[in-house]
This record gives sequence, C-alpha cells and structure tokens, in this order.
Amino acid sequence: MSKSHALPLLAAALLGALPLAQAQQAAPAAPAQAPATPPAQQQAAPAGQVPGQAPVQAGAPVNPAAAKQAEFERNLRAQVLLDRANLSPGEIDGAYGSNMRQALNTFQALRKLPVTGKLDAATWNALNADNSPHLVTYTLVEADVAGPFRPVPSNMMEKAKLPELGYASVLEGLGEKFHAKPAMLQALNPGKNFSRAGEQIVVPNVHGKEPLPKAAKVVVKEGPKILQLFDEAGGLIAQYPVSTGSANDPLPIGTWKINSVHANPVYNYNPKLFWDAEPGDKKAKVAPGPNNPVGVVWIDLSKEHYGIHGTPVPGHVGKTESHGCIRLTNWSAAEVAGAVSAGLEVVLES
Repeated sequence: MSKSHALPLLAAALLGALPLAQAQQAAPAAPAQAPATPPAQQQAAPAGQVPGQAPVQAGAPVNPAAAKQAEFERNLRAQVLLDRANLSPGEIDGAYGSNMRQALNTFQALRKLPVTGKLDAATWNALNADNSPHLVTYTLVEADVAGPFRPVPSNMMEKAKLPELGYASVLEGLGEKFHAKPAMLQALNPGKNFSRAGEQIVVPNVHGKEPLPKAAKVVVKEGPKILQLFDEAGGLIAQYPVSTGSANDPLPIGTWKINSVHANPVYNYNPKLFWDAEPGDKKAKVAPGPNNPVGVVWIDLSKEHYGIHGTPVPGHVGKTESHGCIRLTNWSAAEVAGAVSAGLEVVLES
C-alpha cells in the first residue's frame, strides 16, 4: 500500500527481473507425462488420464499411492495448459485449489462449457487441444546458479540494510522463472544438483507464448480474487489470481487510472501507513529485487498509495490478505506491466 518511486519501465528491465528460458530449445522431458503420440494423431485423453499414460482398466484394484500420483500429474498438466492459455492458476504445484478453480471457471466460460470449476471430462478434453508436453528439459546456466543468494529478513528495517533484495536460493529463482512451487521442482528432479550450471532438470513448459497484446482495460474482482485484462472489443486477453485487501485495508472499489508503471522499484516504507507496523519502525528505502515487498513491478494507481504489484511470496497470492493493493506473482505482474500503460482505466469491483 506504499507508493513507490522507481526506475522507468523498460522491456529490458522486466526481462532482467525475470530471465526466461527461451534462449534454450526446450525439449520434451523424458518422463512419460508428455503426449506419447505425434501431435497430428493425438486425441484428448479421457478424464482422469494424463496423455501418454496407459488407461486404467475397469474393475482393476485401486492403488492409493498411484491414484494420488495420477491426480497430481493430471492437475500439473492442467495448470501448465491454463498458464499457456493466459489463464494463470498462480504458482504451479500440481494441487487443486482456489486459484486453479477460478482459472478453470473462466476457461469453461470461454469454451461455452458448464462452469463447474472442476477438471471434468469436457474441460480436460478442451484443455488438451493444446497437445504440447507440459514438462520439458531445461539446462541450468551460469546466471541461474551464480547468485548471490542470501536469506531475506522478515523485519522491514533489516530489509532496508541490504544492497538488493535478490533470491534466497537457486530454487526460489527457478520457481519464479518457471511459475512453479520450488518444492515441486525439487520433487520432480530427485538427485539433481541445482547449484551446477549444465545440470539438466525437468520444468513446466510455460515459456514460448506470444507476448500479450496491449490491454484497453483492467478489471479486478475482489470476490473471485482475479485480475483480468480486456481488449478494445471487450474480449478477455488474460486472467491472473490476486490478493486484494483486508478488513483493515479494503480494496478501494471504483474506477481509477494507471498513473505510471515501474520495473524493479525501490520501496518507500512508511510505517504510518500500516496498522501492523512494528513498534520503532521508521521510514526507509528498500532496495529493488524479486524479494522487495512489492516484487519486480509497481503499477501506480490514481488512488493515492495504491497500486498493482508483485510479491516475494507467490504461494500466498489469492490465499492471503494484502494491505489494500492488488498483489500478483512476480511473473504475472511482469506480464501485466508489459500490457498496460499510463492512462489506462482500472475498475475495482467487489
């Protein structure tokens, strides 16, 4: 909820904040989660089955561990496909939750399917019209592992002492790069050395999409906790989960404008603006970086002290409260920043 004065927005700055994997030619990952038949022959898998897996025989005994793994694989593929369709499920983790449900709701509405928020057979088949592999092989490069990595203090006064708010670990950086929960990346890659350039790992196939077109309008809906971008004709461009306020700092319902857009912002902390500030806190400047309190982007709104921004804790987006601002994952905030500009209308709805 604090206004930030920062560097001007440049496309290069956004790419620098969230380096992409597009320099590599992504290869389908070795695991059998990728489609097993050529794209021209691929047919959508039945509900409950990941493309490439053998179908479960009727009457076969159910192995709880295998069933749990199959559900994880199915959710994981669906989350990647939703991300590729610009309907973000938030942090990709292979688990069904509120962010995935909202993405499915919108996907179903756009495809004129019954809006259930569930990964039913019709929705699964429609998602699999994109028969791309959902996991690909990525080779770690020096920039991924070079750091410096350091623990990030929770205290704002201690944060202000750091020269930059970079990643705490290689896994945290890779999680943001591939829109994934770090613990899931680790589980997908047992025995891999994440600190060694040249190591090959398996990651969600979320890169290589076309850049978003310029948006004509931004709408934030507090109830479902989503931010939507629309074009001039009213067509939906993209959707993202958001955190939108609290009882102490409610979302300022109404129509506002974007004043300016800033990449890699310096955060100007003013404890007088926070009801939960620590005793003894003073005004401070917090250096840029992905672990800056507003992440890698600040989109300043015409409502004083309010903005749309990133976060150092992507797993909390859509599931926890904010100080009144609109909080996205860093990668979503970077995408939104690239699609908006000063003067654009922002509608905040209950």
